Amino acid sequence: MRYAVIMAGGAGTRLWPMSRMNRPKQLLRFIDRPGGSGPMSLLELAARRLDGLIDPKRRFICTGESYRAQIREALPEFSEDRILGEPTARDTVNAVGFAAAILEKVDKDAIFAVLTADHVIEPVEVFQERMNLGFTLVENDPRRFVTFSIKPTYPATGFGYVERGAPVRDRKEGDKAGVDGSKVNANYVARFVEKPDLPRAQAYVQSGDFGWNSGMFVWKASTFLEALKKYKPESHEGLMKIQAAWGTKKARAVLEEVYPTLPKISVDYAVLEPASKDAPKDATKDAKGCFPICTVQMDLKWLDVGSWPSFAQTLEPDAQGNRTAGEGASLAALSRDTLVVNAQKGHTVTVLGAEDLIVIHTPDATLVMPRARAEELKVLHGQVGDALK
Repeated sequence: MRYAVIMAGGAGTRLWPMSRMNRPKQLLRFIDRPGGSGPMSLLELAARRLDGLIDPKRRFICTGESYRAQIREALPEFSEDRILGEPTARDTVNAVGFAAAILEKVDKDAIFAVLTADHVIEPVEVFQERMNLGFTLVENDPRRFVTFSIKPTYPATGFGYVERGAPVRDRKEGDKAGVDGSKVNANYVARFVEKPDLPRAQAYVQSGDFGWNSGMFVWKASTFLEALKKYKPESHEGLMKIQAAWGTKKARAVLEEVYPTLPKISVDYAVLEPASKDAPKDATKDAKGCFPICTVQMDLKWLDVGSWPSFAQTLEPDAQGNRTAGEGASLAALSRDTLVVNAQKGHTVTVLGAEDLIVIHTPDATLVMPRARAEELKVLHGQVGDALK
C-alpha cells in the first residue's frame, strides 16, 4: 500500500526570532493562502497537499519527540501512533530509516513517500500527479528509488542538483500502468551535485538537463532498509533493534537508548550517492544487487521557506517591492525591497528610507539585517542566550 511520511524535525534557525527551539518554523502559522480562512503552518500545508492522494490513516509525521503535543494540537487527525518522535535529531538517513523500519513492520509491502514540511508547492494538482507517477515507478520495480527534481528558475547555489539521464520506459503491451519517461519527465539519475558555484549552476540551468534536488522521495520500505544495510550498516543494525521492540512495552526505552547512538549523516550522502554510483544509468528491473535511481521532474512553483528572503516570496509586494506581515501594524515609507514582519499585536513597526532590509519583531526580540546577510543568521543565533533560542 501507499504511505506518506512528512519530515518535520528542522529547527529553523534562519527564521529566528519567530522560529524557536520550542516553536520551530514548521509549526509557525505565518503562511497566508489565497481564499484561506487564516494563516497556516508549513506542516499544515504539507498535510493538506496529501488530501485525495494518500489515505489519512496512512499518513505519518516524523519529528522531534518534544514537538508531539504541539503537532497533536495543530493536526489532531494524526493519532499518537502516526507521529514518529525522534528522541534526538540524527539527520535524515536515520529519520527516513526510522520511518521505513516502522512501516515495514506495519506492512511488509509498504511503499512510502518522504515529504518535507518546509515548502510551499503549487499547484497541488501537478504535485499530486507527479507524486502518483513516482509511486507507479516503484510499484513497477520495487528496487527503485525515486527522487523529485524541480525545474530551476534561476542558477541557485544553495540547492543540490540532479542530472537527468536516460528516460525510464516500463511500457509493455497490455500494461495499463506502463511509463514512458520520455513523455512524462521520468528519467534515470545520471548524478547528484551538491551546491555548485555560480558558473556551474548557470551551466546546469542552461543545459536543461538538471533540476533542483527537492528532498522528496518514494521507495519501498524494505528496499530502503536493504540499501541501508549495505551502505550504512551501523544505522541499519540500530533501527532493526528499534523495529523489533516497536509495539511492545519496551518500545520507548529501546528507542531512547539506541537512536542517539546512530551515526549522524544525511540520506543523500549515506544512501543515494553510493547507490547512484553502483547503479547503471539505464538500469532495468533485472539489475542485480543495484538500486536504480529515477527522478521525476516537477515543473511547478516550489519555494523552500527556510530563510526570511524566501518567506518574503510568499507575500505580495507593494509598488516599491516592500512586503509586510504579522499581527502587528507595519509600515515601510520611502523604502524599497524591504521586509517587515511584526508579530506583536498592538505594536507598530516602521522603517524609513530603507533598502534591501529585513526587520523582524516579536514580543521579546527584534532582528534588523541586510537581506544579503540573511544566510549568516545562524551565526547570530549561536550567540544569543538560551532564553531566546
